Amino acid sequence: MATGGFSSKRLVRVRELLEHRVESGFVPGAVAVLARRGEVRVQAVGTLAFEGPGSGTPMAADTICRTASMTKPMVAACALTLVEDRTLRLDDPVDDLIPELADMTVLVDPHGPLDDTVAAQRPITLRDLLTYTCGIGVLPTKPGKVPIVDAVNALDYTSPDAWVRGLGRLPLVHQPGERWMYDTASNVTGVLIARATGTSFGDAFRERICEPLGMADTAFSVSGEDIARVATAYHRDDAATGEPVVEDGPDGRWSRPPSFESGGGGLVSTAQDYCAFASTLLAGGSHRGRRVLSPPLVALMTSDRLTPEQRAVSGFWPGFFNEMGWGFGMSVLTRPSPLGPSAGSYGWSGFYGTAWYNDPAEDLTAIFFMQRGHTGDQRLPMWHDLWTAAYRAIDD
Repeated sequence: MATGGFSSKRLVRVRELLEHRVESGFVPGAVAVLARRGEVRVQAVGTLAFEGPGSGTPMAADTICRTASMTKPMVAACALTLVEDRTLRLDDPVDDLIPELADMTVLVDPHGPLDDTVAAQRPITLRDLLTYTCGIGVLPTKPGKVPIVDAVNALDYTSPDAWVRGLGRLPLVHQPGERWMYDTASNVTGVLIARATGTSFGDAFRERICEPLGMADTAFSVSGEDIARVATAYHRDDAATGEPVVEDGPDGRWSRPPSFESGGGGLVSTAQDYCAFASTLLAGGSHRGRRVLSPPLVALMTSDRLTPEQRAVSGFWPGFFNEMGWGFGMSVLTRPSPLGPSAGSYGWSGFYGTAWYNDPAEDLTAIFFMQRGHTGDQRLPMWHDLWTAAYRAIDD
């Protein structure tokens, strides 16, 4: 029987795949939220933990999870609210608010010594930060092999000011605007937001994104009775026993405010909160009749902003950008996916096994939350199965 945007019969396959993740011992629980044409379906299985606190609590749409890199799109949206009210401009240099990043130098060889540099050809702009073309970020190499990688890893995270001060003392890896580099730009964006608003990044994010969208469980930490809703995060199985290893529990890293609120991956959220954010973008920037972002800014954020030249020299591996580009803080498909997503679909995934995509052509939001390290990689077979099942559940 079909109701609204989904087939109830075919939604069973989504649940079966989640149940398999639980029954196999891969994760203790998982949740999917699918929204289409005003209909929202939740598939939640398992519990918050294998044992101990949370082992008797069912996984649900309001289970609090670490979003890791799914933080990035929300941070980009927060920055755009400052463009909306003309506090910031996309193509203005960030030097006025972050003087630590003025007059930067650039490595002659990205893998070479830190003192072999040339002058940056132009300042870094907010657009560079949102498109990840600011000139510095993650290099796909192991620590100890490349000086700039070790230097970035050694930055002081005791405060945003200390971190950005250290970053400003380093050279860029590439010229601003030259190529895409992952992650670091979102942390810089968080510092920029804090300084532009004259408050903490977390406070600005709460006031500009969480409160307008009713995202009560999205923050940089969890406290009080809400800790009981935090899912335990696991790592790879123990080599000797094959048992999953706890990486972070409810009383762990996110149980207290951090000294550095990371725009690259510091938020916790729930699947229902994230659905509110995703649905707002799909609706052109409005949430329940309230305008949060203008349609033109949403269109900028959710379309590919990289040039063919930037895509050709960027990515974690050859062909990384063959079928996708980058908007503001997230990927955008440039070709239809064989798994179902249309060209123009956008979203991103997170380290702990969270993933989200909006498909405007299908009026579809699909969100998956689980908590196991190194499982956000969309090349894993389980994601092929989950996305295929989500699209097959669509009722035409």
